[in-house]
Amino acid sequence: MPHLTGKQVAIIAGDYFEEPELLVPRDALRESGADVKVYSVDGQPIQATQGDVNPTQKVDVDGTFDDVDPAAIDALVVPGGSVNADHLRMDEKAQALLRAVDDAGKPLAIICHGPWLLVSAGKASGRRVTSWPSLADDLRNAGADWVDEEVVVDGNLITSRKPDDLDAFVGAIGNALVGAEV
Repeated sequence: MPHLTGKQVAIIAGDYFEEPELLVPRDALRESGADVKVYSVDGQPIQATQGDVNPTQKVDVDGTFDDVDPAAIDALVVPGGSVNADHLRMDEKAQALLRAVDDAGKPLAIICHGPWLLVSAGKASGRRVTSWPSLADDLRNAGADWVDEEVVVDGNLITSRKPDDLDAFVGAIGNALVGAEV
């Protein structure tokens, strides 16, 4: 992982996110020097799950979606978990954040069920992506080129399928933050 001192990363999530898909990128990016903050809809701690259905721990957050300034961050990370992703995709502020980061060409890293937000924000069409396999039809129907690979980088967009892909996912985020080819 490259040295990321000075890089600002926002993670947006809600209750029932897949625990390693938030904690692994958060911790690895912090260990590399990035300033990583987690945001929820209401600024309250959020419930993690393991295997999408088994509640684990509550994770403290740094603020609400309103506190995220897309111009002030260098990357946005969206973890999965089907319940988390389903709620995020319907949240207009989450959609607006994703669009602003994507429109600015900043790294946008989305894993597992998280690409539902990409669909709902109108940013899937013409993109090469991966996700949890059950989202393949949704992404294809939204105009994306869905592939089954551990990490897919399409311009500023980084997508992965599942927790087993986290090493590649986090590595791609680190490389994108320093402008390295993946």
